[in-house]
Amino acid sequence: MEIIDAIILGIIQGLTEFLPVSSSGHLELGKAILGDQSVPEESLIFTVVLHFATALSTIVVFRKDILELIKGALKFKWSEDLQFITKIAISMIPAIIVGLFFEKQLEQLFGGNILLVGFMLLITAILLFFADKAKNTNKKVSFQNAFVIGISQAIAMLPGISRSGATISTSVLLGNDKTKAARFSFLMVVPLIFGKIAKDILSGDLSYDSSNFTSLSIGFIAAFVSGLFACTWMISLVRKSKLTYFAIYCAIVGIIAVIFSLSY
Repeated sequence: MEIIDAIILGIIQGLTEFLPVSSSGHLELGKAILGDQSVPEESLIFTVVLHFATALSTIVVFRKDILELIKGALKFKWSEDLQFITKIAISMIPAIIVGLFFEKQLEQLFGGNILLVGFMLLITAILLFFADKAKNTNKKVSFQNAFVIGISQAIAMLPGISRSGATISTSVLLGNDKTKAARFSFLMVVPLIFGKIAKDILSGDLSYDSSNFTSLSIGFIAAFVSGLFACTWMISLVRKSKLTYFAIYCAIVGIIAVIFSLSY
């Protein structure tokens, strides 16, 4: 992969991981436009590395929240902090199940399936549109909500379904506060990404050609820096109910992707 391609894809990942427009879908579209010929396994490795970068940017943005959660949990009392961590753990269950039993099938979807990406972006657009119309509340994410949101996160493993868009929309449609929904959405994916990478390293699945080290490193840096900006911006956008603009964007890109894939 060329260095400039790695930078472009890294920026795409950093921005779209937090903006509700599907980072995986845009990465697949970006690879197709740039003419990336990686096999599905290599393509997925690059995607995992970029997701790792945005997970780190999430930690930086929410560092105070994360430290408070850890301190609260270490008190070993059924405090709000420990309850929140428990909800995060519950939300991970659906994605873990899908990852364990359908990993190979998922890998095959990360090979330039533009038609699938287009249709999934249209679904994302519908979710965002209805979520933006929901009234804001002061309700916190419940334990039951956490599991349902986790199901939406598992579905968002498909390229084209926005993870942040799906989880935030699901949370808001369940009647939760929009700002709390965004915070929960961004924090719930961090342990999942680290767990995925740890599993692949220990099992030996996450291997790469040393010649790709430079492009992976540069892509990582680009994703991390752009992710810092996008994460902070997205929290403000959700609070101000600006999701409709992203719904329109996803619909337009989705339609273009479908037309493009059917015409070739």
